[in-house]
Amino acid sequence: MFITLIRHAEPEWVRDGFSQDNPPLTTRGHRQARRLADRLEAEHFDHVYVSPLLRTRQTAAPILNAQRRGEVIEPWLEEIRSPIWQGNPAEKAEAAYREEKRRPAAERWGGLEGGEAVSDFTKRIHKGANDFFAQRGIYRTDHELPVWHIEEPGDRVAFVAHAGTNSVLICHLLGLAP
Repeated sequence: MFITLIRHAEPEWVRDGFSQDNPPLTTRGHRQARRLADRLEAEHFDHVYVSPLLRTRQTAAPILNAQRRGEVIEPWLEEIRSPIWQGNPAEKAEAAYREEKRRPAAERWGGLEGGEAVSDFTKRIHKGANDFFAQRGIYRTDHELPVWHIEEPGDRVAFVAHAGTNSVLICHLLGLAP
């Protein structure tokens, strides 16, 4: 299996000074998505799997159109779940993320208050990936290094997801601890 990981284009996190939890793409983000589809035009994907969040779906739309594929949502590709910021002044979310960055890495494992813990997010992505691949006859065996058994290596797939999701997935595929 040949895998291409795609991160969504630029989202509009703040509109009129207020946070959005599931934002659409900005005008620039839509341009980025179209340019990406143009760059991938010569590629062939047997399947394109998309996170359920709006920014990934809008990023995927021109790719799906160019590839003549329908949208296939994979819920496990969703980004780490943040606290509910919708409708709050943007400064509230910005302050929480600034404070989070100041904490030692080990303390950040629990995630932001009201959001998904990083440990739970990692488990969700690992389980989702394992289930997804197992349905396609692909499974991981752990020796000194992880070895993936692939019965039919022919499919070329793209995942349109998020930085966090893609990072955890890469680490999982390589057998690296989060």
